[in-house]
Amino acid sequence: MTVGLNFDILVSKVGTLYKTKVSNNELEEIMKKFLSVTLTLAMLLSLMAGCTPKKETPSPESKPAESVAPAGPVKFSMLYSDNATLPFKADWKSVVEAQKSANAEVTFEVIPIADYQQKVSLGLNTGNAPEVILYQTVTKGELAALALNGAIAPISDHADLTPNFNQLVKDWGLEEDVNNLALKDGKRYFLPALFDKPFYDGGLLIRQDLLDKFKLEAPKTFDDLYAVLKKFKEADPKSFPLTTLVEPRVLFRMTMPSFGISLGKNASTGTHVLSWDYGKKEYFAGATSDLYKQYLAYFAKLHKEGLFDPEMVNAGDKWTSKLATGASAASWAYYDQIGGITSTSKIEGIAFNMLPPLEGPGGAHHQPKSKTAGGALFTKKAMERADFADIVKAVDKMLFEPANAKMWSIGFEGETYTTSGDKITYAKEIVESKNGVYKELQLKYGLGVDVLQQVWMNEREMTKYDDNYAAINKVVSGMDNAIQPIPPTAKFDDLQAEQAGLIQAPLADAFDVWNNDFITGKKSLDKDWDTYVKEMESKRINDLVKLYNDNR
Repeated sequence: MTVGLNFDILVSKVGTLYKTKVSNNELEEIMKKFLSVTLTLAMLLSLMAGCTPKKETPSPESKPAESVAPAGPVKFSMLYSDNATLPFKADWKSVVEAQKSANAEVTFEVIPIADYQQKVSLGLNTGNAPEVILYQTVTKGELAALALNGAIAPISDHADLTPNFNQLVKDWGLEEDVNNLALKDGKRYFLPALFDKPFYDGGLLIRQDLLDKFKLEAPKTFDDLYAVLKKFKEADPKSFPLTTLVEPRVLFRMTMPSFGISLGKNASTGTHVLSWDYGKKEYFAGATSDLYKQYLAYFAKLHKEGLFDPEMVNAGDKWTSKLATGASAASWAYYDQIGGITSTSKIEGIAFNMLPPLEGPGGAHHQPKSKTAGGALFTKKAMERADFADIVKAVDKMLFEPANAKMWSIGFEGETYTTSGDKITYAKEIVESKNGVYKELQLKYGLGVDVLQQVWMNEREMTKYDDNYAAINKVVSGMDNAIQPIPPTAKFDDLQAEQAGLIQAPLADAFDVWNNDFITGKKSLDKDWDTYVKEMESKRINDLVKLYNDNR
């Protein structure tokens, strides 16, 4: 009883942390107590179970006994992350048909996206989560710790139950990508969404009408871009030809890979200050490298010459206005934002296009993307059920079976589309919808929804967009590794993860300050670079490199 009382008190305390400000030390102490009591409670419950006659249940390490085909549908619950712009409907035809095909009856527990991770955490910590949780990546942080402590099924131990997933991984050559999702114990704890090729959804948006007017070729390199921006500036001295979307981090993540690095808030390594060497397959101190120095020199030059918008934080409306009015003529952003710019512009003949990745010192690359994404995990509650095998088989069939995978993407032949040879033609009412093909399929049928669609075939997805976007993606897919894979996640235990976090935090803060100062000219690359490097080394950047390489 005492343990139960303390547990309730600590849960209450953790809940109030979202409403009150506490110091880091207080937060750390509360969380340590919370974890300690949770583990103690789990052990006591285990001992009690051992003293009470009870039906034997499979352990996380054991393989469930072969299940007999159920007489009726297998029933289980799923946790679903809901987006207000695309509210879940249990009667979406896709949801109904997927269950029917797998002889399953699913109860969806729908949680607003803003509260989803908190719900996932609480459910897994208390053992009250549904049998299946969608939209999760179990590779680091709390979920990794929970998985290693038995709250999540090691699904890689049950590969015989996921034949559709296995076949797709083999067909698309994703074995290494999927194996990289294993934790320190060598086991994988979720079924990730799978992509045959990463989409090129964003890049350099540039005024095509101005390129045509000045008889300029579309830039292919960063040096080409400099020359084009100079011409735009000469034509309109008051303009700042290149601007940024939202914050510089969008620009950084889309351009740094062409210089051989990925740094900042959206660093592909998740470290802020380390980058991944794709040739050597190891981490390096990207934030103090000559590659980064080259990158800074390029954008500092643009800034100094008035080619780069000094107001680098631009909310959506402000950003759109700058491009729509001609105050700026180029920006790294996303293809589907072009329509919003041109529809609000009063400039006659204004036209934007999205270019393939520009070539820099490190090649022509866009932001790294994974061929895997968040998917389905199976909880301890599912493992403890006698029909665990049936649940896993049903989820595998619902999400990864070829016919269902095609359905989640484009829907139902004869209703949402028709085919003539390899050509897909969407129904007239879908094509003419003001929402556009992609959004109409989402809203009306539940298709193309990240939470549910787990198989993404580039060529099939492109049929839902305009011809120009499909053509751009075709060009990019033909380039040499234009979209590099996400670097492997370091396989830390709890103590190593904590150590990495403590080193990383001050390094990230220092990097952000120096990065801004170098680009805006407040600091000189010639005079201040060595001082910057010494500061980063004093904050243990090289220790962080070693920690990551020792556990990659």
